[in-house]
Amino acid sequence: MAMETADEAVVPDVVREFGSLLGAATLLERVANRELERRCGIKHSMFEVLLRLSPTGDACRATMGTLAGQLTFTSGGMTRLIDRMEAQGLVVRTTAEGDRRRQNVAITEAGETKLAEALYVHAETLRRHFAGPLTSEERASLATALRRLRTTAREELGTLP
Repeated sequence: MAMETADEAVVPDVVREFGSLLGAATLLERVANRELERRCGIKHSMFEVLLRLSPTGDACRATMGTLAGQLTFTSGGMTRLIDRMEAQGLVVRTTAEGDRRRQNVAITEAGETKLAEALYVHAETLRRHFAGPLTSEERASLATALRRLRTTAREELGTLP
């Protein structure tokens, strides 16, 4: 039996649905990034780093490698991002005790202030552009479905860094 080419076959619904998911996520991230840049002067990636370093986040201090893995950055990309954040006074880098090759990153007081501002803006943006168009039932169904998808994808991929 010969395989149909993409031009010959009707695109399966599952392909369109996945494309819609990725498209919506990409556009919502662009909206969130635009608002964080315009109103807070930071990129969404900086916001994500600050969240992970905040006292209410995963930890108050993390290695460059850990942050790169969590945010799917290359080591060079993470270094450039942390360089920019350090220049803005949002984070500070220190050499890891016992291993001069490793660098720890910690949030500064200015970073905590910026994070509080950005959290307010981000929540406001998400209420308008993510929660606003959906009913509470749709949001609940979406949240349940996304948790299930994340769980099955993690099971498939195993432990990630």
